Amino acid sequence: MSPLIVQRGMMRSMNPNSELIATIQPLIPALRRYARGLMRDRSEADDLVQDVLERVISRWHQRRPNGSARAWTFRILHNLAMDRMRQRATRAAPGPMDSVPEDRLASPPTQEDKIRYDDILSLIAALSEEQRSVLLLIAVEDLSYAEAAEVLDIPVGTVMSRLSRARERLHRMSAGEDTDQKSPMLRIVK
Repeated sequence: MSPLIVQRGMMRSMNPNSELIATIQPLIPALRRYARGLMRDRSEADDLVQDVLERVISRWHQRRPNGSARAWTFRILHNLAMDRMRQRATRAAPGPMDSVPEDRLASPPTQEDKIRYDDILSLIAALSEEQRSVLLLIAVEDLSYAEAAEVLDIPVGTVMSRLSRARERLHRMSAGEDTDQKSPMLRIVK
């Protein structure tokens, strides 16, 4: 039985395709931002979002009816992004520079805002993958802690602690106090 919606005082039946479009289409800009934050490459991020949308459309019937479609869609994106990053890490070194398209070698002139933006992105990129994912989902995409926990498949408390550590590390790095590229590790003292 299809759900009923009220539009301009009239009741009409909403078919599954229009429900999917009405639910997913407003998420596309947020999906693109999160994908760009994770992949750090515009074309890779756009390809990732395209694959996510294809997967959402083909598996729309598999989502939980009472669950958050937003969290479900972000979780698909996150999982696909992690798979791609793992694949990228195991690939061989890139080919010769002649095979790289010229538009990827050139960069537009930068202004002060662009420099600050790049600085912030580089600080975020220096965070661990776990901290970066939580920070992007909550601070940029405005997901609740519970939705971020669902996307990342971790407890809400873990989301809160990762976010706290990410914010603290960003603060230290922006103040020039933390130049270490890795999170602090425990060390064995003999």
